[in-house]
Amino acid sequence: MAKSPRFVCRHCGHQATGWLGRCPACQAWDSFETMAPLLTAKGATGSTSGILALAEVPVEETTRLTTGLAELDRVLGGGLTPGGVILLSGEPGVGKSTLLLAAAAGLAERGRKLLYVTGEESAAQVRLRAERLGLSLETLFVLAETDVSAIIEQAQSGPWEALAVDSIQTLRVSELGGQAGGPNQIRESAARLTNLAKAKGWPLWLVGHITKDGQIAGPKLLEHLVDTVLYFEGDRDRPLRILRSFKNRFGSVNETGIFEMTGAGLGEVQNPSALFLAERPIGASGSVVAPILEGRRPLLMEIQSLVSPSSLAMPRRQSLGVDPARVSLLAAVLEKKARLKLYDRDIFINVAGGAKISEPAADLAIVTALASSWLDKALPVDLVVVGEVGLAGEVRSAGRLSERLKEAARLGFKKAVAPAQEIEGLKIKGLSLTGVKSVSELLASQLGLTQARSRPQKTFEEID
Repeated sequence: MAKSPRFVCRHCGHQATGWLGRCPACQAWDSFETMAPLLTAKGATGSTSGILALAEVPVEETTRLTTGLAELDRVLGGGLTPGGVILLSGEPGVGKSTLLLAAAAGLAERGRKLLYVTGEESAAQVRLRAERLGLSLETLFVLAETDVSAIIEQAQSGPWEALAVDSIQTLRVSELGGQAGGPNQIRESAARLTNLAKAKGWPLWLVGHITKDGQIAGPKLLEHLVDTVLYFEGDRDRPLRILRSFKNRFGSVNETGIFEMTGAGLGEVQNPSALFLAERPIGASGSVVAPILEGRRPLLMEIQSLVSPSSLAMPRRQSLGVDPARVSLLAAVLEKKARLKLYDRDIFINVAGGAKISEPAADLAIVTALASSWLDKALPVDLVVVGEVGLAGEVRSAGRLSERLKEAARLGFKKAVAPAQEIEGLKIKGLSLTGVKSVSELLASQLGLTQARSRPQKTFEEID
């Protein structure tokens, strides 16, 4: 029988059956400590109904609490679920506290009372932020406390319908040893607050920090204790913020919420595609628009490419918002299948607006942008390109193509290049569709390049 873990790393939460001098996960020295037993047996809420067939299990319809933030409610699956525990994580300064305070104000406007527990800031600091955001101070209630027992006592004595804790790393259970933020403290604090939320039927928000490696700090086991895990992403020097769901027991994990940080706080972006394309240059080579799926919502994003001669022995391959390995792969496909000389060129790829693209449906747009920049030839401003590219140069299908193209047509685009096998019988009002089966067909139809020497256009071998 496998032994149960008895030691845990105070930095990353890695568990081991015996003491280790160095953590194999985060490489920290002398960081293992004995795992303290959970102290939540007192008052724990367990089921005593015995074994039941699923058909005999009673199901109650629950009414979700809407926050008034449409983007947030979409990601949550329609709003907050009574008794649901939500972990909101993100890098420092990205706007987690601002988002949580705005959600609390939205609940207050709908007659719901939320207790905002702050362990990092004083009550006065929370008030100053609320004033800056223009929120109603009379309907927001704050408790500046880090002792979990005191928080539970205060929460149970009030008429609250939701609870928010900012942040879980600042809380401490007095019966346990160690400092606040350690694995034992975080595990016990989260377990006690979760039991309280389940017993009362309160939605519970837990704010968690992100480590340098992009993981939820102290430790990863928080993701297993909660019902929903949300990541709030964005560069602090850019206004765009994206809320993603990585776990949701009460909804889909395919939804995203898009916000814009302004002087008055977080604003919901109703038309994110227009935001991404607002400053797109007209008539510039290397610029291509691709319809990308963010969750279930199609967004139009501009992919920019710069291909220039390199004076280095190893030309640079850099990208922002796209996987660099994917860019190198597509550049190799262009060299092999389309005979474009890229081995002596520096290649730079950027997704305008600070967005990130992870799906392969952007491959064809990246290939088009690279070829356009290499030839220094601009593409039509009303063109969108979508499709996956394989190593053989073939163009593969892109999921939910109809929704992507309808979004392009709604924003005024007139032409679209897509996988030939997917556009058969497809008609989008106001959009002219061109199907391609390979990268060569794409370059021939959009940039006038052909591999056949007998044709009047220039061949790949003739172009330097």
